[in-house]
Amino acid sequence: MEKTKLLCIGHRGAMGHAPENTLLSFKKALELGAQCVEMDVYHVGGSLVVFHDDRLERTTNGSGYLLDHDFETLRSLDAGAGEKIPTLGEVFETVDLRAGVNIELKGPGTARPVVEFIASQRKKGWGDDFILVSSFNHSELEAVRRIDANTKIGVLIAGPPTNGVAVAVDLGAYSVHLSLEFVDRTFVEDAHLCGLQVFVFTVNDPDDIRRMEELGVDGVFTNYPERVLRHNKARGEIGWM
Repeated sequence: MEKTKLLCIGHRGAMGHAPENTLLSFKKALELGAQCVEMDVYHVGGSLVVFHDDRLERTTNGSGYLLDHDFETLRSLDAGAGEKIPTLGEVFETVDLRAGVNIELKGPGTARPVVEFIASQRKKGWGDDFILVSSFNHSELEAVRRIDANTKIGVLIAGPPTNGVAVAVDLGAYSVHLSLEFVDRTFVEDAHLCGLQVFVFTVNDPDDIRRMEELGVDGVFTNYPERVLRHNKARGEIGWM
């Protein structure tokens, strides 16, 4: 398959259509044809749970800090539309090799259990080309790299990407991820010169999708996968990473 000009990465599934980071959201992203899905992962009581915030109020009927609750309590909550907070294993079972996955590390001490999980998934047919681990916490990415040099990592950049390319190169990253408001042609070209893929978050407006293509961006995180795929189809481009 030829690589698409803009890799379509479903942001927390397809959160423009279903509650974010739920199995319903990931199923919707797959139904729409997303080539990759992004999810956020915490390590709670020996389990890897898929959740974005450090607190529960915004997306569940619970309250307080996520890490102050045990796994059983978290699983009892409504994460929207009657959905439970899923485990990473449940998300992988749902995706079932139909798309790539981008696991964003959240919270402390997530690197090792995620790498161990990925090792278990290799035995089920998941190749390294279909799994990417990213984080704003670059020390967690360093831990991933130390534990398993084969796992691809993506460096998330908060704010203006002053030294983002250098950081990604130093970490031996596959990709660098930055906000829509900070991306420009110079950054994209510098990253490409260093062999890095450039993925941009969060791109929902058709005009922004078009602009990302013009800048030479490799992929976008989007709440509405169908918009990116519609753009790609108009260009006659298919494929993934």
